[in-house]
Amino acid sequence: MTDILQTQTSDTGFSHYPVMRTECIDGLSIDPTGIYADCTLGGGGHSEEIARRLTTGKLLCIDQDICAIRAASKRLAPYADRIILEHDNFSNIKEILRRNGINALHGALIDLGVSSYQLDTPERGFSYQHNAPLDMRMNADAPLSAYDIVNTYSFEELRRIISEYGEERFASKIASNIVRDREAAPIETTFALVDVIKKSIPAKNRAEGGHPAKRTFQAIRIAVNDELAIIEPTVRSLIDVLRPDGRLCVITFHSLEDRIVKQTYRNEAKGCTCPPDFPVCICGKIPKIRIVTTKPICASETELAENNRSHSAKLRIAQRI
Repeated sequence: MTDILQTQTSDTGFSHYPVMRTECIDGLSIDPTGIYADCTLGGGGHSEEIARRLTTGKLLCIDQDICAIRAASKRLAPYADRIILEHDNFSNIKEILRRNGINALHGALIDLGVSSYQLDTPERGFSYQHNAPLDMRMNADAPLSAYDIVNTYSFEELRRIISEYGEERFASKIASNIVRDREAAPIETTFALVDVIKKSIPAKNRAEGGHPAKRTFQAIRIAVNDELAIIEPTVRSLIDVLRPDGRLCVITFHSLEDRIVKQTYRNEAKGCTCPPDFPVCICGKIPKIRIVTTKPICASETELAENNRSHSAKLRIAQRI
């Protein structure tokens, strides 16, 4: 889960437009001597901005995509004395901190988008705009791919994934046609899947809301990478490891992600949960955070004009009590 970036590329293959860069840096309220984590390194745009503000501080850069680690090691070379690179999933944040001898963080950032590098590299199989083998794995070593889901999951599993994760109204028809078509031959490529999706959606509806495969591809990508299931426990883990007054910034790109982050923040900001008629508190629960952003921050008009992939981005910030 790396940062959505503008499609301007470098010799590393990664592009350099971190979403809401200024808003994230302001939100983290960086202490030059502090310890921070960029949990979704991607092209390194956010990490570069954080690192250049550090003096004796350290920045832990995490990504499950080894290509991001390799590219960032070049981009962040001027700050090598303050950078720690970790090829891992951010859901393992507590273990990552333990093995690096870090007890607590002054701040952390998660950008839950897919990088332009991943979308625009055909062989990664993320995009419905390029013909490529069905893959969609953010970690190329992960066992489950989009091919596996499309060609082995039952009708009901496919319908649920496409409906729930993609919010696709024609999920049943798409799932039905996938199951039918794969009986003749496996659905092996992105364009083959696009063809199934297109014929499952009435012509009058295909012209609405962008590319007709957008929602289904999103849904399958989420399922391949188990994206939604790890958000809440990771946010909770990061809150646990923040120092007092430490900041957590989370950027989401669709309503399912944003809803999870919003609710997790609310739960962690609550105090006593005992019934109101209890004379004294017996749950012992105290608030862990203060929610800094009562409403999410969205990209500025300037950024939207420069980077169309920022349109759905929302930033929520919390501060450890």
